[in-house]
Amino acid sequence: MEKFQPVKGTRDFLPEEKILRQKIVEVLTRTFEEFGFSPMETPAIETWEVATAKSNLDETTDVYKEIYRFKDQGDRDLVLRYELTFPLARVMANNPHLPKPFKRYQIGKVWRDGPVKTGRYREFWQCDVDTVGSPSLLADAEILALCSKVFERLGLEVVIKVNSIKFLNALLSYAGILEENRRKILISLDKLEKIGSEGVVKDAMEKGVDEEEIRKVLELVKEIDPEKPEAYNPEIKEAIEEIKELLRYAINMGAKNLYFTPSLTRGLTYYTGPIFEVFLKSGKLSSSLAGGGRWDNMISNFLGSKDKVPATGVSFGLDTIYDAMVLEGKFEKRKTVVDVFVIPINTLEESMLILRELRDAGIKADMDLMERSISKNLSYANSLGIPYCIIVGRKELEQNAVKLRDMKTGEEKLINLEDIKKEIREIL
Repeated sequence: MEKFQPVKGTRDFLPEEKILRQKIVEVLTRTFEEFGFSPMETPAIETWEVATAKSNLDETTDVYKEIYRFKDQGDRDLVLRYELTFPLARVMANNPHLPKPFKRYQIGKVWRDGPVKTGRYREFWQCDVDTVGSPSLLADAEILALCSKVFERLGLEVVIKVNSIKFLNALLSYAGILEENRRKILISLDKLEKIGSEGVVKDAMEKGVDEEEIRKVLELVKEIDPEKPEAYNPEIKEAIEEIKELLRYAINMGAKNLYFTPSLTRGLTYYTGPIFEVFLKSGKLSSSLAGGGRWDNMISNFLGSKDKVPATGVSFGLDTIYDAMVLEGKFEKRKTVVDVFVIPINTLEESMLILRELRDAGIKADMDLMERSISKNLSYANSLGIPYCIIVGRKELEQNAVKLRDMKTGEEKLINLEDIKKEIREIL
């Protein structure tokens, strides 16, 4: 059966998994809209230029190396989108007169040809929220509060690690790092928690960074004290004070479990201000569940303008959140969405009317389509975890009633036809 397996890094989702994923999306969508964000959609295919040069994506980054690139029949250089931020920047450049702030969310598939492990796939879903047009830290704080609310509703204990590109640039300047090595160091530093200090040193040296430079940065990152910003230069002090202000705003908006993390850099090079990532507190999953930050330059790159168009946002990884929910045992798995299964006993016409009545009332219902015996129908319903069955027999219909069976307890009771909807709503 090997030839029928999905492509490496992609997955099939049977109803049992897909139902859980949809519940996660429902929580995300509800929270996004409560925070004032509206839905938007963009194509899965973009041009190579839009995806790289216009997006300020550096060829030294892992993301650049993982892009799915191809040519169409018109010999156009195209890619599968690797994220949802740069398509938003393209849309904003094409629609500069949209009212600001422009607050949108988008949920869709993205693709990266990277290493595969639990929490990392080559085809995966991102759920993005962005605010375009506001330079204020209030916009960043609102994103952090939204993150906190999402994971609270999902029942996941998380930590939200926060840093700032402004702080990192000030730190590198303080350390006397050469300009041409700064981006390389940030890319390596981002891997600190995954590969450790010596791994970071090795990674940076492979990029051409002097060992003394990267070790000096690592030492500073470990010893930095946010409670004593005056111990450093004015630029570091200003950056730390700005991070403190952001955290204060976010906490006032309801955010929890926020931690200033000096080593956090994020893998993408287009960030310009506050950045953050969300991780499972238990540590059962090493991949981040969400991440984002401020990206003030990308839209102006599209426009070819020197004037910045401020933007900030977050991307939730549906696949990693799903893996976290499974690992933490947060959702009871169901093999079907059906709540009520109708079983006719030589009462097909009457059963069809009852099924229609249930569906018209918004109740998720199904019925026997195989003309099976009552025992086989009950076995079928039980195998799918359908909680209730309505048995429609001739004898019960003569009493203007049907039999309702609780599939968990096995208990049965007669209910009047007029009361079916009311009874079902009360027990679901």
